[in-house]
Amino acid sequence: MARSPVHEPGGAWVRICEIVMFPMAGLLARRDYRGTEKLVRGGPMLVVGNHISHLDPVFDATMIRRAGRLPHILAKASLWKLPVVGNVMRGTQQIPVDRGGGAGQASLTAATRSLADGQVLLIYPEGTITRDPDRWPMRPRPGVAALALSGDFPVVPIAHWGTHQVYDSYAPTRKFRPWPRKTVTIAIGDPVDLDDLRARPHDARSIRDASLRIMTAVRELLEEVRQEEAPSAFYDPKKAGRPPAGPVARG
Repeated sequence: MARSPVHEPGGAWVRICEIVMFPMAGLLARRDYRGTEKLVRGGPMLVVGNHISHLDPVFDATMIRRAGRLPHILAKASLWKLPVVGNVMRGTQQIPVDRGGGAGQASLTAATRSLADGQVLLIYPEGTITRDPDRWPMRPRPGVAALALSGDFPVVPIAHWGTHQVYDSYAPTRKFRPWPRKTVTIAIGDPVDLDDLRARPHDARSIRDASLRIMTAVRELLEEVRQEEAPSAFYDPKKAGRPPAGPVARG
């Protein structure tokens, strides 16, 4: 992907992240970005993707920033408590997600406000790294659908593959494996058409339909990237249980 002029200002912390993350992403892996022209150049945009590694946000945010936009990521609130990382999250105006009590609603409100302000929001609908034994997307949480139906803005699916080969969150030992050098592929799809669902009452059925439609778009992109057929149903950890620890995917 050719580097695009950055046109959304970000401040000192964003500049520091650019200085660190741009070269770091290049050192960690070769990058194959597909369809970056589908990222909206101005105005609100909700970017939704599969989650296979703790490195996903690094590569996703770098790609979006190089396209000229400033990404705002919904991330676990515990990150705000970490030294340095917490300062970065606050300084770049990321959005903490705390699922306890009414904090989840506060996160949704902050995310809605971000989109209303014309920003780019990056979210992983699964809510955590996939537990599917072959790393296909899990059943999505309903929050992303509620957010997607809250306004008239593009919902852009992305699918990545390869970040888990650099950092394998489920490996019992040697999780970080940058050598030999891997390739991280990120494919961007066309915006998900939600017009019919936005016109309906935003009840439980609409939320469910929107969730599945969004995650299906992500899964179909991932099928193209992996050149494999995904399972017909989304993995549900509540029903299937967590797979054994250790490398859980081929490739």
